[in-house]
Amino acid sequence: MSPASLSIIIPARNEEFYLPLCLASIEAAKQNIALPVEIVLVANRCTDRTEEIARAAGCKVVSDESKNLSCIRNAGIKASSGEIVVTIDADSRMSSGMLRDVLSKLSGGKVVGGGVFMFPERWSLGILLTGLSLVPLAMWYGNISGGLFYCLRKDFDAIGGFNENLVSAEDIDFAYRLKRHGKPSGRRFSTIFRSYIVTSCRKFDRLGDWYVFKNPRTVFQALRGKNQKVADDFWYDFER
Repeated sequence: MSPASLSIIIPARNEEFYLPLCLASIEAAKQNIALPVEIVLVANRCTDRTEEIARAAGCKVVSDESKNLSCIRNAGIKASSGEIVVTIDADSRMSSGMLRDVLSKLSGGKVVGGGVFMFPERWSLGILLTGLSLVPLAMWYGNISGGLFYCLRKDFDAIGGFNENLVSAEDIDFAYRLKRHGKPSGRRFSTIFRSYIVTSCRKFDRLGDWYVFKNPRTVFQALRGKNQKVADDFWYDFER
């Protein structure tokens, strides 16, 4: 493990459309820091040009065929070498100051890790109200982050990484456990606001902007993290 390096983990299944945008945003963010940055793409059942695009951009490519994002993310981090680990989805792009702000947060020893604020690539009343409907859940877990998380590798290892018993909502669980892990040492979970990510609205585009309100039972099951069929329909077998 390099003592002063950063690894970015990207899970990806058939992401030839969004991946170049994600990688371009990382390249721009790299220009604002001095540390070497490693990008590890975890190819999950890809049948398009995702792997080709990743290799052409200099990414390390590993494979995980499971329908479990915890396993996929953990496989990428296991294959990485950086002391700092950052996760981002292939259909998201980070603002140019993101990596600089991650390093700033972790440099003082007062932050165990955290996430960032997430914006959709487009807005509608349904999307806005969907976001607002999740605020109570975020307040309950003390985390309003989503889409990107960062921490030191030693803390990632200490909490056992992402929970592979969950097939969805693994990010909520990860943030909650990372926050708890930091408390005994006086380190807080910190959401970055100055930088942000923009993520795709392809699920809204396909399912409708009011999907959450029309299908509360399905959303509840997804948030519990245990229903493989719901997870398959919403994530793993969702047509790209």
